[in-house]
Amino acid sequence: MITTAPTGKRRRAIGRWLCIALAWPAMAFAGTETQARDQAPPALNDGRLTLNLRGAPVAAVLRAYADLVGANVAIGEGVNGRVTLRARQMSADQVLDFMLDTQHLAMRTFGNVMWIVPRDELAARDKQKVEAALQAGDLVPLASQGFQLNYQKAAELRKILVGEAGHRMLSKRGTVAADTRTNQLFVTDVPAKLTEVADLIERVDVPVRQVLIEARIVEADDRFSRNLGVKLGFARASVPGETPPAGNSAFKAGPDGPVPNHHFLDLPATGINGFVAPSLAITLFGRAAHRLLQLELSALEADGDGKIISSPRVVTADKVQAVIEQGTELPYQVSAGNGITTIQFRQAKLRLEVTPQITPEGQVVMNVDVNKDSVGQQTANGYAIDTKHVRTQVLVENGGTVAIGGIYQEEERKTITQVPVLGNLPVLGALFRNQADVRNRRELLVFITPSIVEQAPASGARDAGSPGGSQGVQNPV
Repeated sequence: MITTAPTGKRRRAIGRWLCIALAWPAMAFAGTETQARDQAPPALNDGRLTLNLRGAPVAAVLRAYADLVGANVAIGEGVNGRVTLRARQMSADQVLDFMLDTQHLAMRTFGNVMWIVPRDELAARDKQKVEAALQAGDLVPLASQGFQLNYQKAAELRKILVGEAGHRMLSKRGTVAADTRTNQLFVTDVPAKLTEVADLIERVDVPVRQVLIEARIVEADDRFSRNLGVKLGFARASVPGETPPAGNSAFKAGPDGPVPNHHFLDLPATGINGFVAPSLAITLFGRAAHRLLQLELSALEADGDGKIISSPRVVTADKVQAVIEQGTELPYQVSAGNGITTIQFRQAKLRLEVTPQITPEGQVVMNVDVNKDSVGQQTANGYAIDTKHVRTQVLVENGGTVAIGGIYQEEERKTITQVPVLGNLPVLGALFRNQADVRNRRELLVFITPSIVEQAPASGARDAGSPGGSQGVQNPV
């Protein structure tokens, strides 16, 4: 008999439920709220169960549980054993999980029916299905198909199919051959795998977006970089007596500034405990300042304050490294033993490595690596090489410019001009002699401008249904 009593907006069922013959111990379910459902997984409500099970058969408990929650259950013949459980206010989900875990059972749903069997039985059943599928696949006749690639290299795609670059896509009976002359792939496999290969080629055989990297390597007076922002209509804002912290230097447009101030970003470095900060600065120029920057560089050469050492341009694919280098080779002596020396060469060069990545917003992320070698002091074995190196990653808008500077070269020169004989006289010789001390400090600046190359629209698409063809997809720029 079950009695109920109201508790708030719900009713609480108190009593004994389910009595089984053959001296079955009682199972008490108290504090439950049940509701039958027809969905999968079957209705496991949020009600709480109070259980008192002593040596109860597992199969009978599962059937009683299904009746209580209104679920459909199919119990395998291998489900046996007994369970003892005493719990208060246990959720229906916890009851089922406890039974499955402690009794080494597994559950699989088919529609709105729960099928409960021992784990070993379910694992053996799944293994038989896999083996049967493999055996059936061995009996499927093989087919061959050729694929013409337009953008990807056949040899590289072959590595993906056979698993050299990771997971093998072909079956164990499948083979693939690559013809590098015609850039075709010839695949032999079951028809299902040929369909997967065709889908893969359709996704990866697409044109890759390209980026034009324009670099300008400039050697200028050290005042040029400081005055560049002012000439473009900017003034550095700072508080008297204080140095702006690194990363927080602010720019504000002058009254006649031609470019909005959000096109500039300065990344300064400050000294620590009296030590001078490293001589490196990175500045980002927006696309609107690109033309003005060109004019400033032209004026730099016209005024004789500097020169453009090199202005290389290179086009590279998205996420593909571009390398630009310029330099010279310096000889040095190397001992070869037995008193014999040989001459070898080492490079002193300016090397620029840029790897662009186009973002979905149309901007360009660049991994920039700049290495500047210069001839140092002369030693007994040859010249030493002074090296300066910087590596960074920047985000630049399409057509914007990143300026990398702070690589300085200092030159000190003393020049004496005198009248012959008279300039060497003591005391009076100073009247016929002139001494000039010259100290030059020049800065090496690297301006890098990435521009996304616009692609022409595709004139036509390939016929994916024809043998040896794969459909080309043109990405919009």
